Amino acid sequence: MQGVASEATNDAQLLKNIPLFSELDDQDLQRIADLMVSKRYKKNNLIIFEDDLGSNLFFIKKGRVKISGISSEGGEAIFSILGEGEFFGELSLIDGLPRSATVTSIDDVELWVLHRGDFLEMLEKYPQISITLLKELARRIRRSDMQIKSLSLQDARGRVASTLIRLAEDIGVVRGGKVVIQELPLQRDLANLAGTSRETISRVIKKLEDENFLVKTEDALVFNDFNDFKKIFG
Repeated sequence: MQGVASEATNDAQLLKNIPLFSELDDQDLQRIADLMVSKRYKKNNLIIFEDDLGSNLFFIKKGRVKISGISSEGGEAIFSILGEGEFFGELSLIDGLPRSATVTSIDDVELWVLHRGDFLEMLEKYPQISITLLKELARRIRRSDMQIKSLSLQDARGRVASTLIRLAEDIGVVRGGKVVIQELPLQRDLANLAGTSRETISRVIKKLEDENFLVKTEDALVFNDFNDFKKIFG
């Protein structure tokens, strides 16, 4: 029992790294941690299926997931990739409607799961969480608008560059003063994100490398000057 209690305490401290809970004190974090259940999914496993009824909110403790939709022809469109500290599944909990997208694990992932009833009670008890949630939803709407604008108005080079910016902001880390996308998603997933082909992804990234904007290794991508890259292509 001591090990279980210790794990719950550790989870409470980790929850403080999630922006939604960053303003709560240790006691409140512990109360929320006690409501959550940990779940693990292997790489490429389905977590949420579009149009399913939703009763849980998910927080990413470890790993990455992709948010996507499937067309009537069976093609996949990836809307975003989420990493540690982010959450998904909130829309169905708020409006009671079916899931709006499919969520699949990119890596082996570990999630915290919060039931809808506990989530709604939490919003009533902690108003600051509601405010932070609204800010995050507004941020996601703005990013969706930018993505639609990028896909509609930019050429292939611009779409790929905009996609790399979104990835860097979502799952990038700062290392040695440079922004790094570790474990770069497969070219197929990058192509779905950018609304283009794998061949175009490869060609544009190679061109950006030749222009000294970035460096691509076997499984990572490094921006030499991310702020400059964002000014040019953002």
